[in-house]
Amino acid sequence: MTETPEKKVGIISCSGEECVEGTISRVAARLVLGKLRPNDTVTICLPLFLAGGREEREFARDYPTITVDGCDKICAKVATERHSGKPASSIVVTDLIKGWQCPKLSSRRKLNNETLTVTRKVADKIAEEVDEVLRHWV
Repeated sequence: MTETPEKKVGIISCSGEECVEGTISRVAARLVLGKLRPNDTVTICLPLFLAGGREEREFARDYPTITVDGCDKICAKVATERHSGKPASSIVVTDLIKGWQCPKLSSRRKLNNETLTVTRKVADKIAEEVDEVLRHWV
């Protein structure tokens, strides 16, 4: 078993760069890890996870994880299920944005005010999911 303090939730975010939602998923995850729930979360590197990273896969097997995918390809969720088991929660940024009826987001490289606002909302949603996972963790 991975040596990690109890009651940590892993966050596995999208690594795709072809759409702005992938960037949003990574920045939102960093906000949760660094500011919103720094004591409750750890990050799992999706490329390393996919390449066979033993520690990443063991953590995702032994601890609850939340996948944050940019689009409906759900690469993080599929990889987690394939290599470690079902995530405790799965978030798809494009689905959230549709539900929030956000304006069209464009730039993948430079996040403007609208995109940063959406990113903060996604981070808040991830933080809510962390709280929910921790509340039900036995």
